[in-house]
Amino acid sequence: MKKFVAALMFGAAPLVLAAQTAPDHFIKDAIEGNLAEVQVGDLAQQKGASQGVKEFGAKLAHDHTAANEKAKQAAQSLGVTPPTKPGVKQAMMYHELSALSGEQFDRHFITGMVKDHKDDIAKYEKEAQSGSGPAAEYAKQILPDLRKHLNIAEHLEAQEKSASASDTSKMK
Repeated sequence: MKKFVAALMFGAAPLVLAAQTAPDHFIKDAIEGNLAEVQVGDLAQQKGASQGVKEFGAKLAHDHTAANEKAKQAAQSLGVTPPTKPGVKQAMMYHELSALSGEQFDRHFITGMVKDHKDDIAKYEKEAQSGSGPAAEYAKQILPDLRKHLNIAEHLEAQEKSASASDTSKMK
């Protein structure tokens, strides 16, 4: 009986803590991601070769600034101090992209945005479906924009691949 009580006391506590911190972790990651998308969007406007990349960069900066305001409201409701800068992974991506320019920038930017938005959509869907409260509501509000961003990134990726194939065929 003592083992059972101890298991309940100690075994259940991590589950309760994990349930309480999942929305906190999600919202902190979301804010870091939004901050990074704004920075990368600004960078795309400066360094992008194609008009499509520049316009997508502007859309990212605009939409993720708005999303971040909503994320900060959710964080406040959860009693979470919002991060003020992107995470380490996002900072590394920014640093890598900032060293590139022109078509090389476009390729890496587009590839990164496709991967990033697929990853983000999976995280946001998980929070929206399994969570509750301010973090889940925020995820539900932002998912349509993330899907639009992925569609744009995939469209740009298809254009880039088509242009590359065209350039290759001209060389033959």
